[in-house]
Amino acid sequence: MSLPDIPEKHNPFSSLNFVEFRYFLLYRFLFTVAIRMQGVIVGWQIFEHTRDPLSLGLIGLAEAIPYIISSFFAGHTADVFNRKVLMVSFTLVFLLCAIALTYFTFDNSLFLATYGVLPVYSVIFISGIARGFLAPAVSALFGQIVPRSHYANATAWSSNTWQTAAVAGPAIGGVIYGFSGVTTAYFCVVSLIVLSYFMTFKIRRHPLPERFKNEPLMESLATGVKFLFKTKSLLAAITLDLFAVLFGGAIAILPMFSNDVLKVGPEGLGFLNAAPFLGSVIMGIALAYIPPLKEAGKWLLYCVAGFGISTILFAFTTNFLVAFILLLIAGMFDCVSVIIRGTLQQLLTPDEMRGRISALNNIFIGSSNELGAFESGAAAKLMGLIPSIIFGGSMSLIVVLYSSVKFPELRNLNLRELK
Repeated sequence: MSLPDIPEKHNPFSSLNFVEFRYFLLYRFLFTVAIRMQGVIVGWQIFEHTRDPLSLGLIGLAEAIPYIISSFFAGHTADVFNRKVLMVSFTLVFLLCAIALTYFTFDNSLFLATYGVLPVYSVIFISGIARGFLAPAVSALFGQIVPRSHYANATAWSSNTWQTAAVAGPAIGGVIYGFSGVTTAYFCVVSLIVLSYFMTFKIRRHPLPERFKNEPLMESLATGVKFLFKTKSLLAAITLDLFAVLFGGAIAILPMFSNDVLKVGPEGLGFLNAAPFLGSVIMGIALAYIPPLKEAGKWLLYCVAGFGISTILFAFTTNFLVAFILLLIAGMFDCVSVIIRGTLQQLLTPDEMRGRISALNNIFIGSSNELGAFESGAAAKLMGLIPSIIFGGSMSLIVVLYSSVKFPELRNLNLRELK
């Protein structure tokens, strides 16, 4: 298989020439750092209180259920309401959720002793609703900020920004939690969301693309579903990513792995949580210079297989540095999948359907992270910690084999032909 080709006169910074896109990236960076910090803080806080791997899985389930339900309506909403307004509104909801989590820690031991972790799960449930509406609005707005000819480059930089933030967030959150306590850590989350909120006002209110048919809600949703299932290459990429993430992720049970196997505290957990995203940053920068356009489908299959193998090897390590490196490598493989699927979605989706297709993508992919967290926690409870990780990585390899046979459109995918 040939290496990814570099287009003639390829400019790896072309999308950054658009001022509005730079503000968009800054918003995404600040917001993602905050949310990733919050994920580490919540995970360690609940594990400290319960010492139960299933309680870690329930964090994902508490967010996934409202996220999936709200996403069905959020895609339609993003296609009929101004996307900038939705972005501002639901970022504010996230801010209020972060403030609530901070409030719960003012007398942490008494609060958890009195009410348990249910209030924390309740706030996560609300943030799941907000995320369900925010994600398609942000994705659809992305398609209006950047010209079509720059989608591949902009997707790479957007992914790089998210991955960089996802590296910084867990590491910062773990360090602050370890040295300054849970209240200070949550307060930093609130501060970052406030900064990201101000960035939203630097982005214009782009008018909605013209819709050729005003459909009622259910018909609008059905149209989006029909388009996705008719577009076989996009459906195949989403399906592959869905099951790979659902079974292959070990992030949800890292608090238990860090404590029981590696014998490190929240600081070590933060760095381990950041490792896959650091790998994604490294790969994302490389892909901005060498975009995987030609033979993209084959690259996608190989990299998801690499992700599964890295996960299996991770299960056998007892060394912190080796564990960090394996998670970093897994993140590098995952980045290729994210950029190929993101570019494919932007290229194939009509402007007037971006909200609905993004929402469907989020239902399959976004929720698979949280459902995967629940699967990981439940599997660790039933099988034991190490066997559950091996099982997840093995399932990723089975999914790759199935997808390569079931979806020839994916094997033959060439993004150069779609530009």
